[in-house]
Amino acid sequence: MDNLTHSLVGLVASKAGLERLSPGATVLCILAANAPDSDIVTLIGGRWSFLHYHRGITHSILGSIILALTLPLIFYLGDCLIARIRARQPAVKLKGLLIASVLVTATHPLMDWTNNYGLRPFLPWSSQWYYGDFVFIIDPFLWMILGGACFLLTSKSKLQLGIWLLLALLLTYLVITVPGRQGLDQPTVLRAIWILVLIGLMVSFKLGAAQRWGSRIALAALVLVAVYWGSLASLHWFAMNEATIEARAIVNQHGESITDIAAMPTLANPFRWSCVVETENAAYRFELSLAGNHSGLSQLIRHERADTSDSPPVEQALLDERARIFLDFARFPVARVVGADCMTQTLVQLADLRYTQPGSARGTFSLDVPVNCPTQETGQASRPQLDERNQTNRGL
Repeated sequence: MDNLTHSLVGLVASKAGLERLSPGATVLCILAANAPDSDIVTLIGGRWSFLHYHRGITHSILGSIILALTLPLIFYLGDCLIARIRARQPAVKLKGLLIASVLVTATHPLMDWTNNYGLRPFLPWSSQWYYGDFVFIIDPFLWMILGGACFLLTSKSKLQLGIWLLLALLLTYLVITVPGRQGLDQPTVLRAIWILVLIGLMVSFKLGAAQRWGSRIALAALVLVAVYWGSLASLHWFAMNEATIEARAIVNQHGESITDIAAMPTLANPFRWSCVVETENAAYRFELSLAGNHSGLSQLIRHERADTSDSPPVEQALLDERARIFLDFARFPVARVVGADCMTQTLVQLADLRYTQPGSARGTFSLDVPVNCPTQETGQASRPQLDERNQTNRGL
């Protein structure tokens, strides 16, 4: 999930009662909610280094535990040092900070697991990826639920109100402009819900909802998130069933069998799912709608799987370090050779069908590897390295 959502979870958790465990617990909860993303430091090595390490050890069970224990110790030791300098007793309570940190840090890998980017919870012992596939990586409905609760409970000064106003303006701009560019079916519905929620929050603020209900607002927000997730998980179950039915009909036309299948959420539309199906020979991507008369699949695309024994350019491309990193990450990798006639630069275009197609510029989700002209001697390889490299990366 995005770091705004993680931060809002930390703030809501603190307002739900964790802030009472110790002075400084609110700040700690916000930091703990984002702590696993400390792997952003790997960007120093470039985007491929970041792809290799992101959602790695810091998002694993072991890494999360270490981070959850380290943050309270830093807070406690820092407070002890300040207390000694100012000749006072330490204010923070280590036990309270530990409880808050463990609970909130655990929310980060849990939330990241829910989307289709996935994570590797059993590092360093296993590098297998696991995917929840039922929450889109950026979810404006979570912003509404969590942000609304935080706004009501923390807007106690003009400065705080000003910060929330600026954030609301920024997010409103994104909600109004981005869904249309991303091809959302009915962006007007999302925009209308967003505006109505903002109006409702302003009315609740004027009526003194925070003074009346206090921490129960935060608790209600957390319960509402759980209900929302449960609804999305149920829709994902229906989408997987429908995707499997459609996939069987598709692959039967080519005499193939399904080896892997996924139904993945789309931006702000719980009734539309992006589906990818793999067979022994090809990978298919299509859009699936669960909504009424518009149900069914659309935008079916088929990509041949890359067999290095028949494609020396692909074999050569897989020697590139970036390609190895990419395939360690990719869930549904496909490859396309461009310029095989040797009249132009020969490229092997790799892509992960979760996000894009070969030849589309999508950052680290695609890669173009220059290779020698296919007529040159490149050697042969055994059965598809693309399959072998990706075999151990599959999760639930």
